[in-house]
Amino acid sequence: MLTAFLDGYSCFVVLWGFFFPKRPFIDVWLVFDLPVPSKLPNLPASEVPSKSKVVWEKFSSQTNFERDMYFYGTFPENFTWGVSSSAYQIEGGWDADGKGPSIWDNFSHVPGNIKNGDTGDIACDSYNKVEEDIYLLRALGVKNYRFSLSWSRIFPSGRNNSINSHGVDYYNRLINGLVANNITPIVTLYHWDLPQALQDIGGWESSTLIDLFNSFADFCFQTFGDRVKFWITFNEPQVIAWAGYGAGTLPPNVNDPGSAPYRVAHILLKAHARVYHTYDDKYRASQGGVIALCPNIDWVEPKTPSDPRDIEAADRYLQFLVGWFTHPIFKNGDYPEVMKWKVGNRSELQNLPSSRLPVFTAEERDYIRGTADVFCFNTITGHRAVAWGLRRLLNWIKEEYGNPPIYIIENGVGIKTKSDVDDNTRIFYYKTYIDEALKAYKLDGVNLRGYNAWSFMDSFEWLNGYDPRFGLHQVDFDNPNRPRTPKRSAVYYAEIIRNNGIPLPKEDEFLYGEFPKNFWWSVATAAYQVRKLRQTLKVYVDNGKGLSIWDQFSHTPLKISNDDTGDVACDSYHKIEADVEMLKSLKVSHYRFSISWSRILPDGTTKYINEMGLNYYERLIDALLAANIMPQVTLYHWDLPLALQNIGGWENDTIVQRFKEYAELLFQRLGDKVKFWITFNEPYNTAYSPYVVGHNIIKAHAEAWHLYNETYRAKQGGLISITINSDWAEPRNPYNQEDIDAARQYVQILRGLCFLSVFYCRLPEFTESEKQRIKGTYDYFGLNHYTTVLTYKINYPAVTDRSWLNSGSVWLKVTPFGFRKLLRWIKEEYNNPPIYVTENGVSERGDLDFDDTWRMHYYRSYINEALKAVVLDGVDLRGYTAWTLMDNFEWAVGFDEKFGFYHVNFTDPELQRHPKASARYYAQIINCNGFPDPATGPHPCLELENSIVCAFCSFCSWRTGLGSFCFSVWKIIQKIP
Repeated sequence: MLTAFLDGYSCFVVLWGFFFPKRPFIDVWLVFDLPVPSKLPNLPASEVPSKSKVVWEKFSSQTNFERDMYFYGTFPENFTWGVSSSAYQIEGGWDADGKGPSIWDNFSHVPGNIKNGDTGDIACDSYNKVEEDIYLLRALGVKNYRFSLSWSRIFPSGRNNSINSHGVDYYNRLINGLVANNITPIVTLYHWDLPQALQDIGGWESSTLIDLFNSFADFCFQTFGDRVKFWITFNEPQVIAWAGYGAGTLPPNVNDPGSAPYRVAHILLKAHARVYHTYDDKYRASQGGVIALCPNIDWVEPKTPSDPRDIEAADRYLQFLVGWFTHPIFKNGDYPEVMKWKVGNRSELQNLPSSRLPVFTAEERDYIRGTADVFCFNTITGHRAVAWGLRRLLNWIKEEYGNPPIYIIENGVGIKTKSDVDDNTRIFYYKTYIDEALKAYKLDGVNLRGYNAWSFMDSFEWLNGYDPRFGLHQVDFDNPNRPRTPKRSAVYYAEIIRNNGIPLPKEDEFLYGEFPKNFWWSVATAAYQVRKLRQTLKVYVDNGKGLSIWDQFSHTPLKISNDDTGDVACDSYHKIEADVEMLKSLKVSHYRFSISWSRILPDGTTKYINEMGLNYYERLIDALLAANIMPQVTLYHWDLPLALQNIGGWENDTIVQRFKEYAELLFQRLGDKVKFWITFNEPYNTAYSPYVVGHNIIKAHAEAWHLYNETYRAKQGGLISITINSDWAEPRNPYNQEDIDAARQYVQILRGLCFLSVFYCRLPEFTESEKQRIKGTYDYFGLNHYTTVLTYKINYPAVTDRSWLNSGSVWLKVTPFGFRKLLRWIKEEYNNPPIYVTENGVSERGDLDFDDTWRMHYYRSYINEALKAVVLDGVDLRGYTAWTLMDNFEWAVGFDEKFGFYHVNFTDPELQRHPKASARYYAQIINCNGFPDPATGPHPCLELENSIVCAFCSFCSWRTGLGSFCFSVWKIIQKIP
């Protein structure tokens, strides 16, 4: 997929710069089902710009969420799945049994022409491995196999006076074997390997080849047509014309970019039409097949979709690339008007007597128009995979050419490696591209009939030799026997074929139901992220607060994105009333916040207690309780007093006692009103030197727990524990033990579950007495969770699946399935402890959008997985906390990433808060205590209360011109269960 801002003929030249010799991604698709042959409608010349503008108008306004949302479903029963190859790339036997030389045979034999001196002399040796290849095709479960015929293997001289019976026998054996195994052959007559004897008389620059190609095709129809019902005349004719005769990078290496490609294309189109009519006149009635040609297509986007010049440039790109061959066939028998005008205009400026683009006669136009029964194409992404471009491309074909039956003949990805049996990248590629094809079929009504993966096996990749590899099967080119090994992508593709698409897995089906009646619903913040903390590093301000390590860190140049700081943040220190009103609107039963240690104890010790800081928290807690919202208090959320850091911080053993004293002060002063304590938030992220810091954090936690348990629990009756953060980890390859072990280690250690030595003492560094002191110091399992990763090999970086939705944070992919798996794992690993989810949420970046549908999707999906864990898996989940109440200071990324239900305008001195659509949606989930089944009829919990309606209307009214926005949000709210 390219972004077009090119002007004129340059777009055509740049296109081919993407081709040879380097094209790391070759996206080639075939859609197939053998429709009843019928004449395609005669269509008028393309508009300028063409129907591409309709597609850009339809999709350019999509959000990334709408564009990338994975879609589950299946194709129609008659959808055809296949794989593709070509003769020169796999057959070998270049001079076996009377075969004549082709231009590629001779070209590859010249030293320096092909990378590493590779040739196609043996290639995959498919000439001698018909039975083995058919066995592999049958194992894949494909319905068709697209391959090409070597013209010089059948006619060594290129003419029908030199028929090679051995070559004919080879193709008969292949075709018979396919048919015997219910695999439909799709046969390409010409895939670049012209007999050298015909190149010697001028190749495709000679009109003589029209008759000679027709003679070859006629023989093939007569010989194989009783079993072959799908024919392709030319594979990627643009490559033949441009790379062979324009840029001259491919055989026959003619370097004449100004004129030769147009002359060659003119002959190719007439040759194609001649062959089509031969089939139509002589064979169609008895054989009943279809015939077409197969161009290659990149999708292209205007750099600025609202700029008419960019739209015209992008459209011109498509017409020069695709319309060059498809416009004469599928439209009016002639080249696109923009192409005729552009080339003619430039020819005139060059003082040429006529246009470099040849002219068809009226008879030729009539002869060419309609010479395709279906629309086949290969798609090439250029330098990287852009799956969503395929859906748009399919929509363009639908709009531009009257929604013909479409077949994707090649689509795949090349990987530069010696061996890639465990080819995760290829799996992700197919997973996303096939899904975009499914969207085009299901959502857009594209007449898509089949899909062919490129390629069947690793093969000779033209100028690049045997690197990169595109195959579903690995071929060992160092072994004379050329053994094939199925890659993991072959297993994956076979499963897609077996399922006829991508059905929604049973475990991902939405579950309607409610959480237990005493379930806690909460939302979280942290002190440094939302409260006005300080204004200068030189003195303590804000009523006596001391400096924290984050105060210092955020004022160090280049440490925080955009040099943001938490100096003011959301100013929650002065906005208790506003924050409590937001909490009431959310309908939460609890509110999780953290205490700023340095606000209470400016130097980190009890030598001086800042009563004004304590008073702030007392006022906040009183306001919460008055609103019937229970406080959940975190003692430490990363903001250590700077004075303690100056003497070693968590690496100094004395900090254990300092933390205990700090905790005791809070238990004494706030414990009669706080019944839920968290000692540490995400200790793994604090333990930058885990063997020392982690050691002290765990001991500090244990001392605080014992203090509360022995001194305060009886009279205060609260709960106290620790909150860990953990992604879920899946093995990248679920069949690889090394990846499985890496996933297990990731969950247990790398993401912080080593801190659950409070559940089972596992760390050998503790003394026996310390172990006894630590063991069992929990009342519940506190869990922060956001995403899932894929692991491979121990101590290797984790990766992600390309099909997973992105967020505003590079580390956070939307993976709800991992949430349920993690909860179930905790149940099984730790004897089903009571679990409180203490953080879960998703970020956004960029321009503000109050209509945050992606966040609603995130909460709907994740909370539903939590419901499954409770209802289906018996997990003892007691409460759920969303992150976060409002957009705030997100640590090293500053204010760039926004997690909040409420938007905070940080450019406004008043720091006003305004609800996003997700705030109303979360309140609805809370009000319903889950997801009532719509099948049972309207549920009272879904009825909007007057106070919420008024709040929503008030928000809309103060924003001038937001009427349409409010209406759209309202519709979204009503749609989501």
